Amino acid sequence: MDSSAASSPEGSHTGAAVLGRLTLPGRPDHVREARSLVAKVLDDLPGRRDDAVLMTSELVTNAVLHTNSRRAGGTVMITVLESAGGVRVEVADSGSELTAPVVRPEAFAADGYGLFLVQSLADQWGYLRDESGTTVWFWLAPA
Repeated sequence: MDSSAASSPEGSHTGAAVLGRLTLPGRPDHVREARSLVAKVLDDLPGRRDDAVLMTSELVTNAVLHTNSRRAGGTVMITVLESAGGVRVEVADSGSELTAPVVRPEAFAADGYGLFLVQSLADQWGYLRDESGTTVWFWLAPA
């Protein structure tokens, strides 16, 4: 599994078909809606749908935590794209911290396993940072 921060899988995702998009308030009670979107959109992706739903849940949870740590009223946007023959899921938050996302596989860490799961399950993953926030993405090749 490959971690390539600030890059796109198999080239740029520009022009990729949007399969689904959802913008939610940055609140924990909306994580279920993000999982439902990905499950519905990827219903025909045998063998990878459950991984995509789990990774989306982890990334949206992280985005909610970081959005709320910086300012109230932040949003989280989930975008599912058909990209490079596979599926790319992007989770963007509107106000995360200035630090880069960190994978923490320490055995006794209280949290931080979300990106470890993404790194373990995705074919590629990475992040993009700009003045509006952070977008963390993962890409799954066809099964």
